[in-house]
Amino acid sequence: MALPTLQHYLAVGAIMFCVGIIGFMTRRNLIVMFLCTELMFQGVAINLIAFGAYHHNLAGQAFVIFVLVIAAAEASLALGLVVLLFRSKNTLDADAWRELRG
Repeated sequence: MALPTLQHYLAVGAIMFCVGIIGFMTRRNLIVMFLCTELMFQGVAINLIAFGAYHHNLAGQAFVIFVLVIAAAEASLALGLVVLLFRSKNTLDADAWRELRG
C-alpha cells in the first residue's frame, strides 16, 4: 500500500472545503451554516499543514495555530449571536433574518 502524498492531503482538504461551501450555500439553519464554515476552516488547515510538511518547514503548522485561534474566537462570537437572535425571533432560519431592523 502506497504512502499518502501531498496530492492526497490536498484532495482531502479540497473535498472538505467544497462540502463546507455546498452546505453553507444550501442550508438555511444558522447552526448548520456555522458548522459548514468550521468545516471549511479545517479543510484549509489540512492544506496548510500538508504544504508545510512538503516543504519541510513549520510555517504551515504555525499558521494553522493562528487560523484555529481565529476560528475559536469566531465560534464564540457566532454562537453568542445565534443565541441572541434565537431569543428574539425563536427561529434559526436564515431567511427570517434578511432584514435586521432595530
